[in-house]
Formats: sequence, structure tokens, C-alpha cells
Amino acid sequence: MKHFALALALGGALTLAVPSTPAFATIETAEAKQAAADAAEQARDDMRVVFGKDSLKNGQFVWKDGKQSGAVTRVVISLSDQMAYAYRGDELVGISTISSGNSKKPTPTGIFPILEKKRFHRSIKYENAPMPFMQRLDSYGIAMHAGHLPGYPASHGCVRLPSQFASRLFAMTEVGTEVLIGA
Repeated sequence: MKHFALALALGGALTLAVPSTPAFATIETAEAKQAAADAAEQARDDMRVVFGKDSLKNGQFVWKDGKQSGAVTRVVISLSDQMAYAYRGDELVGISTISSGNSKKPTPTGIFPILEKKRFHRSIKYENAPMPFMQRLDSYGIAMHAGHLPGYPASHGCVRLPSQFASRLFAMTEVGTEVLIGA
């Protein structure tokens, strides 16, 4: 079985071996992009049914009836709606507004595993910018993290989340949790 190493900063350097199975492979094929787009469309419908909402105000998020324990098994990002949807199995448990990549540095679409998690990280590429509750999705620096939400796509490709939502999501995901990013 092949493995690759992930460096996690937890008081020092820690290397975690993760199997390089399809569950841990970044998938940006046409089929994966379509599956992510379909998941985003389904998530919008689920939001209406579960939360009775068609949209949220910028910076707003909701967790289902205080259910804040247990693992989030899948995150769906809708770039067109600037929304994130957290699932436990097939149950939608949280929704949030986001700010994704801008037109010059768009957020990639497809299916991504969470590769690394750090409570506090600073960007190597962008002037040491803070990235609290960082959950890295690819080897190029794309991640979900707490950040400024201006109400439109404004990041360098990352998915910015409200700080409290990012904190809860960070606590409820694991390395390997699937993130589907649809247009």
C-alpha cells in the first residue's frame, strides 16, 4: 500500500501517513466536476427542506437544531451561490455563506479530500496572511479557512468561511473528509 506524508504542526512537526487510495485523490475530471455541481444543486434543495431558507445574509451560518457533535462526513461548496453545506451522512446539518476565489484566481472545482488541518496557519504565498482553522484541499495552497467575507468571490482560490462556522467545521471533519466544489 502506497502512502504519502502530511506535515501537521501540532507543537512541532508531525508526519501522518495516509493511504493514497482513491478516497484521498484530488479529482478534477469532467465527471467529478459534474458530480460536484450536481451535489451543489442537491444541497440547495436540501437547504430549503431542512432549514426553510433559499439564501442567507452574507456572513450568516446555521447549524441544525444544536446538533454540533459527530463527524461531518462531506462538505459541499456551491461557487454560484457562495454557500457551504455540511453533511453527516445524507443529513444536512450546517449551512454557511462563503467567499471563494476571484476571477483572476478562481477556486478549482471537483472532488477534494481534506489533506491537512491546522488551527492556525499563515499563507506562504500571500504575504503571511492568516488562515485560521485551515483545512487544505490540494497541494497548491487551496484551503477552507476562516476569513473576510465581503459578499462576493474575493479570495486567491481558497474558500473563506465565517470564523465560528470554520471553527465548528474544523472540529467536526477529519483528514480525508470529502469536499465537493461545484460551479
